[in-house]
Amino acid sequence: MTLLIKTLGESVERMKLIIPKQHGAWGMLLIPFILGVLIGKGTWYHIPLFFAWLFVYLATYPLLMYVKQPRKKYYLYYFFLYFSVACVFAIVALIYEWRILLFSIVMLPCFFINIYYSRQKNERALLNDIFAIILFCIGGIISYYFTMKTVDEKACVIAVISFLYFMGSTFYVKSMIREKKNPMYRLVSWGYHSLLMIITLIVSPWFSIIFIPSLVRSIIFYGRNISILKLGILEIVNSIYFFITAMLLAKALL
Repeated sequence: MTLLIKTLGESVERMKLIIPKQHGAWGMLLIPFILGVLIGKGTWYHIPLFFAWLFVYLATYPLLMYVKQPRKKYYLYYFFLYFSVACVFAIVALIYEWRILLFSIVMLPCFFINIYYSRQKNERALLNDIFAIILFCIGGIISYYFTMKTVDEKACVIAVISFLYFMGSTFYVKSMIREKKNPMYRLVSWGYHSLLMIITLIVSPWFSIIFIPSLVRSIIFYGRNISILKLGILEIVNSIYFFITAMLLAKALL
């Protein structure tokens, strides 16, 4: 009877669609990838590449949850389901350009670090966030390389500015939610955004325009009683601004 109840319970769980709950990660998934397409050269083959990228991301979530909670076998069901779909789309993309597989040499070690922190049940660790952001930014390089067949200055700029933006977003969100009572994160968030503005003003003044709203919001919104929903909406607006300005500046200056 116990086995039957357990089996029925897992069957019910399988009926629930399991998708990542980290809403900010969707911007990280989409923005670098789309920047790579638009700043490079788009092709219809980017469509299966995108869906392969999307379903690989969807597959990582149940896999990391299974690592964290190995007794919940239904996570494996969704991992194999999503990964199988990803493989179908990936085959089409690899027919066009198989060398994108070489990027896995860099991506796999980053993902193993994510697995480690999931195993430790410490997914909120800053180092884990850093390597997750690196993975998402590599997606921008992949989508650019897919048609351009090179990793040049434009590809590097896509990855670097995306990384810098999302790191700032990570510090800001932590200072507003989980670490809002920790003055150290306020200083880290303010210091990071200020330093980022100074460096971009020195290296490439035009690109500093990208990060102005991030600096402003990190200062004026800190300490205010903003709901998580409103905070999320503001981050979406800021991400759209980042995406548009980054694309326009990259096309105009690179």
